[in-house]
Amino acid sequence: MATHFDAIVVGAGQAGPSLVGRLTAAGRRVAMIERKLFGGTCVNTGCTPTKTMIASAYAAFIARRAATYGVNIAGEIKVDMRAVKARKDAIISRSRGNVESWLRGMVGCTVYTGHARFESAKEIRVGEVLLSADQIFLNVGGRAIVPALPGVEKIKYLTNSTLLDVEEVPEHLVVVGGGYVGVEFAQMFRRFGSRVTLVERAPVLMQHEDEDVCAAITGILEKEGIHIRTGAECIHFEPRGEQVTVGVACTDGDPEVVGSHVLLAMGRRPNTDDLGLEKAEIKTDDRGYVVVDDQLRTSVDGVWAMGDCNGCGAFTHTAYNDFEIVAANLLDNDPRRVTDRLPCYGLFTDPPLGRVGMTEREVRESGRRALMGTRPMTKVNRAVEKGESEGFMKVLVDAETKEMLGASILGVGGDEAVHCILDGMYAKAPYTTIQRAVHIHPTVSELIPTVLGDLKPLE
Repeated sequence: MATHFDAIVVGAGQAGPSLVGRLTAAGRRVAMIERKLFGGTCVNTGCTPTKTMIASAYAAFIARRAATYGVNIAGEIKVDMRAVKARKDAIISRSRGNVESWLRGMVGCTVYTGHARFESAKEIRVGEVLLSADQIFLNVGGRAIVPALPGVEKIKYLTNSTLLDVEEVPEHLVVVGGGYVGVEFAQMFRRFGSRVTLVERAPVLMQHEDEDVCAAITGILEKEGIHIRTGAECIHFEPRGEQVTVGVACTDGDPEVVGSHVLLAMGRRPNTDDLGLEKAEIKTDDRGYVVVDDQLRTSVDGVWAMGDCNGCGAFTHTAYNDFEIVAANLLDNDPRRVTDRLPCYGLFTDPPLGRVGMTEREVRESGRRALMGTRPMTKVNRAVEKGESEGFMKVLVDAETKEMLGASILGVGGDEAVHCILDGMYAKAPYTTIQRAVHIHPTVSELIPTVLGDLKPLE
C-alpha cells in the first residue's frame, strides 16, 4: 500500500527544496526524496566547491605577483592542497547541512533518503517504501560524461567531482575538454602549481563563443603557462607506469602528452537513466533529457521536470528559475514560461567572462542591421588600478529599434557588470537608457555607457 502525498519532489538540488517550501506553505503534504547529497550539483560538486577553490588559486596568483603592487613577500609561495580542500569541504558542509536541516524541519515535508524509481505515473518507490502523489516533480540533475574513447577504461581518470578531492598538487594535469569546466580547472590548477596541458578536439577553446573571446581566453591561459593543444582529432589513452599517455594526434606538436593526472571535462549527461521513466511513459530525447513544454510539464500529466535533467539550461540560475516558473503557474496563476528568460551565464576564469543574449556571430547570422561597441580593459581605469587589465567589453544593439541584443564582458568584474545589460534587456529598454545613465566612478560598469556611446555599424 502506497503512502499518499499531495506532491513528490525528487532531488534536493536548486529547484527542489524551494518548490517544497512553496508547496508546504500552500498547505500541501510533500515528500522530498534525495538519494545522497542535499544541495545538488551546485553545492556539492559545482559552483560552491569550484569557486571556493578558484578563490584559493587566485590568492596564490596574487601572492606571486605581490611585488608588482609594491608588496614584498619573502620566500617561495606554496599551496597546501589539504588546507585548500579542508576550506572547500567546510563551506560545502555548511551549505549542504543548511539545505537538509531546512527540509527536515519544514512542516508538511517528509524527507526520504534513497534512490527513487517510478512504479507508475503516480507512484515512486524508495527502497522498500512506496509513495504516491498526483503531482511529481523531477529535479535529479546531471553528471560528468565519461566518453568511450580508446583506452579510457585502462587509466585512472578524474572528473569535475573527483578532482575536487585531490590532496596534493598534481605534477602535470592533462585536461581533456576546452569548454567551461575544463578551462576553469586548467587555470585553477596551474595557479596551484601544476604543469597543465589543455586538450580540445575543436579548432579553438570555448567554441560557442565569438572568435575574439576565444582568442582572448586562449591568450590569457597561455600567458600563465598553460600548454594548449586544439584540433586534437584522435584522443586516446594509455597507462605508462604511474603516469598516463594522452594521444592527441594534432598536426602540430608532439602527438602524445604524458601527464600524472587526467581530467575528463567533455560534457555532462542527465541523471535519468535509472529512474524507471519507461514505467511512467515519460518521454526523453536521444540524449536522455526529459522532454518538457514551455512551462516544464513532461509528456505525462501531473509530472514536471526542472533543472539540468530537462535540457533547458545547465546552470544553477536556470534551475532556480525553473522552480519559479513551476511555482508561478501552479500557485500564483502567473503563466511564466521558459522562453521568457534570456540566455546568460558566466565563465569564472580570472578574469571572468559575463555573457548575455546573442553573440556577434549570431547577430551576423540573423541578418539584422546592428551596431557594436567595444573597449579593451586596458582603457578601464578600475581594471588598470587593480593591475588586472586583460580582456575587453563588447555590446551589440539593433540599429533600427535600439534594442540591446547581447554583450560579452571579459575582464575583471565582467561577471557582475554584464547585469547592467541583462537588466536593461529584461526591461526592454533602448540602449540609450543605459548610455545616458550616470554610473559610479571608479568601477568597471561605468564604462558601459561609454561603450554604448561609441557604437559602430556591424559590417
